[in-house]
Amino acid sequence: MKELALRSCAKLNLFLLVLNKRKDNYHNIITLLEKIDLSDRIILQSRPKDKKIKIVCSHPDVPKDNSNLAYRSAELLQDSCNINTGVNIKIIKRIPVGSGLGGGSSNAASVLSGLNKLWRLKLSQKKLLNYAARLGCDVPFFIYHSRFALGLSRGDRIKPLKQLDNVRLWHILIAPKLKVSTPVIYQKWDRESGLTKPRYNVKILTSALRKNNPTLLNKAMFNSLEEITTKLHPQVEQIKESLRQRGIKSILMSGSGPAVFGLVASRREAEILSKQLKEKYEPWQVFVTTGGR
Repeated sequence: MKELALRSCAKLNLFLLVLNKRKDNYHNIITLLEKIDLSDRIILQSRPKDKKIKIVCSHPDVPKDNSNLAYRSAELLQDSCNINTGVNIKIIKRIPVGSGLGGGSSNAASVLSGLNKLWRLKLSQKKLLNYAARLGCDVPFFIYHSRFALGLSRGDRIKPLKQLDNVRLWHILIAPKLKVSTPVIYQKWDRESGLTKPRYNVKILTSALRKNNPTLLNKAMFNSLEEITTKLHPQVEQIKESLRQRGIKSILMSGSGPAVFGLVASRREAEILSKQLKEKYEPWQVFVTTGGR
């Protein structure tokens, strides 16, 4: 095998509760993650004659060096498994960069899983998860094939929610052309007091999803970081208001933002809204998405 093409899906946080700062400067969180079908395409090409890792991507904001998690995934496997083969990693970006949708983490997980096949390493899922956790907090989620999962500790301790495998949600997803720094958002969270607390816990949200209870789902969705990001980037609130004006009730920012999503009843409804929003707000990136694998 000399080449392998992979789909690298984005994620949404339907619930994100920041608990406290840890001694290692990360934060303990509780999050409910959903994998969605908005995805990048990763093409891995083996380089048998050298150990070079080369990132190929036309997007100007995607780094081509070892600050790229996909690059570091390949480097980690080379070092840990004594691999003398290099790889070209072509990334065809569709997931907005720095949007809170986990694109970089997903790319890293895809490279780990892909090179395990391409280089015939025969690493177990447990070993891949260990490598994923070393690369970043969001990376382990993408090693699993579950649509929904609970993320605990730093967000890297993953519990797939098999009881939600048959749940299918439709989203209208909007990403403004903003760059949001996750470390800055968490630093400001550390300094803030009196931030909004969730009305319900993640178990209630899981139950609302399983029972298809839209009213409870609307009340139970939550993101601790939304208030902070909105203060720094008022455009997030503008997006939420544009969705509210169109009758959407379940609206939330994903991760540290700035991407915002709204739950809708069907693909048709999402596509109608998408057309309206694209016509009125040209700078925004608007997507119709549903669950991915």
